[in-house]
Amino acid sequence: MNPYNKMLCGSFFGLLWSILSSRVAMALYFVLLFGSIAAMIISVLYLTTEKKQAKVSTKKETKTDEEDAEPEIKEETFTGALDIKDDDDITSRFHTLVQLDRAAVRYAPPAYNKDITLPLICRNFRYYAASELGLYYSEEDIRKFIAGLGVSHLLVMQGLSGTGKTSMATAFGSYLKNPSTVIPVQPMWKERSDIIGYFNEFTKRFSEGTLLKKLYEARYTDEIYVIVLDEMNIARVEYYFADFLSQMELAPSNRYLEVVSDTWDDDPKLLNRGMLRIPENVWFIGTANNDDSTFAISDKVYDRAMMMNLDRKAEIFEPEKTDGDKISFSHFKKLVDDAKAKYSLSEEMSEKIRKIDEFLTAQYHITYGNRIRRQMEEYVPVYIACGGTELEAVDDMIAKKVLRKLDGLSPVVLRYSMDAMENIFDTTFGLENMTLCKESLERLRRIAM
Repeated sequence: MNPYNKMLCGSFFGLLWSILSSRVAMALYFVLLFGSIAAMIISVLYLTTEKKQAKVSTKKETKTDEEDAEPEIKEETFTGALDIKDDDDITSRFHTLVQLDRAAVRYAPPAYNKDITLPLICRNFRYYAASELGLYYSEEDIRKFIAGLGVSHLLVMQGLSGTGKTSMATAFGSYLKNPSTVIPVQPMWKERSDIIGYFNEFTKRFSEGTLLKKLYEARYTDEIYVIVLDEMNIARVEYYFADFLSQMELAPSNRYLEVVSDTWDDDPKLLNRGMLRIPENVWFIGTANNDDSTFAISDKVYDRAMMMNLDRKAEIFEPEKTDGDKISFSHFKKLVDDAKAKYSLSEEMSEKIRKIDEFLTAQYHITYGNRIRRQMEEYVPVYIACGGTELEAVDDMIAKKVLRKLDGLSPVVLRYSMDAMENIFDTTFGLENMTLCKESLERLRRIAM
């Protein structure tokens, strides 16, 4: 290209660049940009409106009879023994709890089975689970379950996946005709508000958790309530459940849960200075898995709870068709109290337990405190009243509450003492007895090797 053409070309592009970079051009750019955005917004709004109109027209076409049309079901509904109604005039920060206050006025207690006994509860529950739900459990497991409820209001069920931990807990609520409430524990839970709810400063309403609603409802009835903490150790139990663990150390009449720190005039009736008394007719049943995705359950939880191991599936049997039983908390408590008064640990068995305790103290510097001793003294009578034997109950308690404390010992320490420990069990209880304890000892031997 000759120099003249280059000069013309340079002048042209220079002029073009000066026009494109001028303030007028920049203003045009912004006008075009905002115009495009506005056009997109209008298009989206138009399409949304068209879809809504299409849905409305579809509903009008399918709804031929206004009177026969079914009411719309809300996504978040609360069902329970008390029949609550959605009252629009409620101004309290606790919307559902005030609804429960009003429903309690209309509540009529059901007809409870006042003649049922602990052996019949075990039998009927086992047959009901099999005939109505297709769930099969052994007689021993059912006895352990019922006896555990008679000792503590916190029962931890652990074992292999698929053995029916959650199913047994939910089946019991179905059997009682008061469905269990399943609360899936979340990995990020760390405090009380994660499980009962919290006050929303923006809406000035309390976000009521399902657990809080059930605790409040239970205060008005004599029903037995089962709260299932599903996969309870996917978060640290001693964090989010700390308040409940502490309350279990107190007398039932002194167990109060702080819901809020202040009092409003229109708060629910059963809130006393922001605190709710934890009702006795509520049981917490936690299911636990032991794998890399969960936390180890601490001694604080183990010592306060009753444990139940479901390590194997029960054999299928032919059950009698059995309906559920409506059992009141008052009647169940009386059955448990009567069993504790009628049966007790024999002096001979108490002496055998003392020998095991002395061996573990001398060999491993491990002993069980007054809490576990008291649980054993309460568990054995209820287990016997359910149709079991004293030896079976003691075997179960020592295996799951005492020998468990050996899990943290060094394999070297266990390796050189396993023979002596097995020998003390054989000489004290007999070669053919204490099968659960011997299974635990065999497990410890494998760890030591």
